[in-house]
Amino acid sequence: MVEFGKGEFLPMLKARLYDFTLFFTAIAVAFGLGDLTLDKNVFFIALFIYWLFSTLYNHLRITAQNGTLKFDYGISYSLSFGIFAGPIGLFIFETILRFTVYFSRKSSKTADEDEFWDTFYNIGAHALIYSIGYFLFQWGYQVFDKVPFGFWILMCILTVTTTLISYTFLSMAFYIMGEIKNVQQAVRFFRESNNWLDLGKTAFTNGLLLLLLTEQKWEMVVGLFILNYLVSRSFHSKSQSIKNKIERDKFEQMAYTDFLTRIPNRAYMDKKMSELNQAGETIGIVVADIDKFKLINDSYNHAVGDRVIQHFANTLKSYLSEVDYVFRSGGEEFTMILRNKSLRQTIDLVEKIRHGVETSSVEVDYQSEKHNVTITSSFGLYYFKVNEHTSMEKGYIYADQLLLQSKELGKNKVTVKDEHSRKVPVNAM
Repeated sequence: MVEFGKGEFLPMLKARLYDFTLFFTAIAVAFGLGDLTLDKNVFFIALFIYWLFSTLYNHLRITAQNGTLKFDYGISYSLSFGIFAGPIGLFIFETILRFTVYFSRKSSKTADEDEFWDTFYNIGAHALIYSIGYFLFQWGYQVFDKVPFGFWILMCILTVTTTLISYTFLSMAFYIMGEIKNVQQAVRFFRESNNWLDLGKTAFTNGLLLLLLTEQKWEMVVGLFILNYLVSRSFHSKSQSIKNKIERDKFEQMAYTDFLTRIPNRAYMDKKMSELNQAGETIGIVVADIDKFKLINDSYNHAVGDRVIQHFANTLKSYLSEVDYVFRSGGEEFTMILRNKSLRQTIDLVEKIRHGVETSSVEVDYQSEKHNVTITSSFGLYYFKVNEHTSMEKGYIYADQLLLQSKELGKNKVTVKDEHSRKVPVNAM
């Protein structure tokens, strides 16, 4: 279904003329070239079954948008019904179905402003498309009847053909509204909206339905519709669940990510600390910050200060393994959790990081010139077995106190304590 957004009056008028041209052309084809030769009882049984299940399937259709124009798509069963009932029967079916969808959306207050007028496009376009499919089937069946699997080959050809016609009609609507400018855009629109699996599913489902309709095996027709509905509903539910999970993960990532450095923030640090409290492993918790950071802001500006913080965060992160963590726990303060290492390995790693910060520089823009800024950093390392005597939260407090001792001893130092040591060793580096 096509829904036209707000636009200029002239394009909107042209769009409405286009809709009604398709609608009245469909009437002319149905009643001028068509002939309802089916038994009335057979026709009404088929009409009711197709109307019922097509109405049920409507809420499983996928909505997409191209600029200001919206359309929805999903598997269509009009090809098999059109071939079975002919253009007149098809027009009746499309009219009943499309107005059912319209009144359903009106009652649920989900209808768009132009829903009523767009209904005429949907009736006309679909009746025309699958009437063409009907005439092509009448001609093609004579050709493919003697070919092995000819019926299924013909159904595949008709599915591709009617799909191309459908997207031609849509592209024309988009062109009238100025959303598509040339043929290349129309081709890209078709490619992005279709895949061979969907076309194959449409072809074989409509082919099987047509065979069952011809034999008037109503129970099997209903069974096939129910099977398709259950499969489509299951796929739709799983897709919605995956979509919801992706959205939840995205929001969670936003909530737990520091906007400036793109590394985990204090909230995520608290969450991880709570989890690690249950692990009972031996870790090193490190609190670090940038020495004389206020001087950087005062000497340059806050934009330069932000760039320095980003550089510091990236430097810390570059030294850590996959099992380690780094968080921005304050303005220029960062906390690291180092795992699966001995005390000696942990001290050596922190010293390596300290040296890496000292010997690196970051290029910044200040007063239209490039400047290389170097920094130093101080570290407090507390090494302990979680919850033997100390929780993660207390370990963080101890590491923060060790950081203060590094500052008092002249900055650019690592101060370390093992929870079993009575004395705090200070590495003067």
